[in-house]
Amino acid sequence: MSKSNSLREKLSLGGIVFLLTSWPLLAQAPAGAILSGVVSNPSGTVVAGAKVSVRNLATNQSTEVQSNSAGVYNLTNLAPGEYEVSISANAFSTKVSRVTLAAGGRQTLDQTLSPAGGAPSVGDLGFGPNQAQGSAQDQARLDRRTHMLMMHQRLGLITTAPLVATLIASGGAAGKRSSATGRDIHGALGIVTAGMYFTTASYAIRAPKIPGTVTRGPIRKTLAWVHGTGMILTPVLGAMAYDQRSKGEKVHGIASAHSGVAWITGIAYGAAIASVTLKF
Repeated sequence: MSKSNSLREKLSLGGIVFLLTSWPLLAQAPAGAILSGVVSNPSGTVVAGAKVSVRNLATNQSTEVQSNSAGVYNLTNLAPGEYEVSISANAFSTKVSRVTLAAGGRQTLDQTLSPAGGAPSVGDLGFGPNQAQGSAQDQARLDRRTHMLMMHQRLGLITTAPLVATLIASGGAAGKRSSATGRDIHGALGIVTAGMYFTTASYAIRAPKIPGTVTRGPIRKTLAWVHGTGMILTPVLGAMAYDQRSKGEKVHGIASAHSGVAWITGIAYGAAIASVTLKF
């Protein structure tokens, strides 16, 4: 056998031995981890060109990439361990989080960036989409309640005008200055006031109730009972007094309480309006 053939055989044998001895070492080498995800804003629109920086907390080594036009970023061949992930973009606040990567593993980390200087989104506070959105039925009920209570307040203010006019006209319906015309004017104004009052009250009574909603404070609730009861009694007592005076009789019996009940009702009604304005 020639020397060249002998040398070639030795080299071939050495290569085989090298491969056999190094293969276990190659097989034991850990594969790199992969971290990827999508960057978007609170409305769900992807954010292109976002800077994604990952820092290995053990070695303090950092790697940086940018999200593509679809908002996707991809980091490969990362050593296993715990990482700090920082994602930032123009006009958005930086989002920092931590992930633990396993050898050869693939981890997905989608992030939603909040506008810079803005309040945190419900997602940032830990609420999912289903928790952050009420049902359409609940929203419709809330809208209806809001509308009806607004109408209640507006009509309540308008009702103040005929109520005051009725109290003023009471001077011409009773006492020495009373007259048939004065009683008719007072009675007509009283009917208008009562009609507007019950229309106003109907909006508050028929407004949908929302569980957990405080409708009114104890003072406003008491005033409502006073002027509500008074608005029922006043027209009844007024009709009795009107009938007695029309017959030439002096107002007597329970009808004589008409004036006092009317004034108490008017005062309670005015205090209720003030309670809404001053919020007590």
